[in-house]
Amino acid sequence: MLFLAQSRVQLQSLHRNAALFAASRGVADLAITLSGKPVISSGTGGRSSRTGRVATVFGANGFLGRYLVSKLARQGTVVMVPYREEMRKRFLKVTGDLGVVNFIEFDIRNMDSVEEAVKNSDIVFNLIGRNYETKLFNFNDVNVETTRRIAETCAKFNVERFVQVSSHDASPDSPSAFLRTKFEAEQVAREIFPLTTIVRPSPMVGQEDKVVRKIIAWPNIVVNNGAQVIRPVHVMDVAAALKKIAFDDSTAGKTFELYGPDEYSLDDIRRLCEYEGLIRYSQISVPKAPYAWLTDKLNKLIWWPIGCADEVERMTIDQTVDKSAATFADIGMAPAKLREYLGGYVRPWRGNLFQDVAPDSIQERKREREFIHITR
Repeated sequence: MLFLAQSRVQLQSLHRNAALFAASRGVADLAITLSGKPVISSGTGGRSSRTGRVATVFGANGFLGRYLVSKLARQGTVVMVPYREEMRKRFLKVTGDLGVVNFIEFDIRNMDSVEEAVKNSDIVFNLIGRNYETKLFNFNDVNVETTRRIAETCAKFNVERFVQVSSHDASPDSPSAFLRTKFEAEQVAREIFPLTTIVRPSPMVGQEDKVVRKIIAWPNIVVNNGAQVIRPVHVMDVAAALKKIAFDDSTAGKTFELYGPDEYSLDDIRRLCEYEGLIRYSQISVPKAPYAWLTDKLNKLIWWPIGCADEVERMTIDQTVDKSAATFADIGMAPAKLREYLGGYVRPWRGNLFQDVAPDSIQERKREREFIHITR
C-alpha cells in the first residue's frame, strides 16, 4: 500500500510539472516556415533542447562543416550527416545530444542515397568542395554536378531552405577553373531551386585552416612574395552566420559575402604569425609558371594532396568584394578582427622560452640563447 501511495504522489507531481511546462510555452517557441509549416521548439536552448528543425549538412566533416554541425547540434537541431568514409565522421557524434547527430552513408553518384539524406530535412547545406582535382572527380564534377543533384533532390522533396556555400571571387570569367565552376554551381542551384541562399566566405582562419597552417609549415611556398591580398575571417563567425541565415527565412534567395573587417597580404599575415609565435617563419617565393607545372605533374603522380596548377593560379588573385551582396551586418553580426584570435592558433608553436613579448629581431634571440639553455 505504501508503494502505491508513493507512486500516486510521484504521478501527481509529474502531471503538475507537465502542466507548468505547458503553461510556460509562449509564442516565441513557435515559428512558421516559408511553406507555412509550424515548427515548435522546446527546452531552454542547450544540448537537450530541440529546435524542431532537421538539417542536412553535406561536407560536414570538412573544415567549415564540423563547426556548423556543432553550432546546430549544440542547441538541439537534428542533423543528418551524409558521409563517404567511416573514420572521418566519428568525431561529429559528440557535438550533439543522443539522437541529434545522425549519419547516412552516401555516394553523390547514387541518387537514392542522396534522397535518403535529404527527404526528412527542413534545411540543407551544401559545403562539398575540393581545392584540387583527382583522377575520379574534376572541378565540374565536385562543384557543378554535385550541386545540381542536391538541388534537384531539395526541389523534389520540397525542402524549406537550401544554402549553397560557394567561394569568394567566384566569377564566370575568372582565370581559375575552381572559381568559374563555383560561380556556375551558384547559377545551377538558383535555376533549380530559386530560393537558394548563396554564401561566399573569405579565406577562413581556424584550427585546421589552410592560411595560418600553411605559413607555420615548412616549406611555405608562395608566389609573388606573398603579395596576394585577402580578407581573412574566423571560421567560427562563418559557422554562426550560416546558422543564422538558415533559421532566418528573410535571407532566402539572397547572396551573402562573409569577409573579415581588414585586408592583409599573405606576407602581412606571416609577419603577424611571427609576432605571436616569437619565431621566424621562412617563406619561399617561386615563379608562377614552373610552380604550376610542377604541382600539376605531381598531383597526378602522388596520392596525397599537394596542390595543383589551378591552386597556384588562385595564389595570384587578389580578393575582391561584391558590394551588392549582403554581409555580416545584414544578419546583425560583426566579424572578429584577425589580431583578436590569431594568437590562439599560433602560440602552441612558439619557439622562445620567454612568451610574453616578441623579440625585436632574430639577432636578439640569438644573443639570449648565449645565456639561456633550452632543452626540447
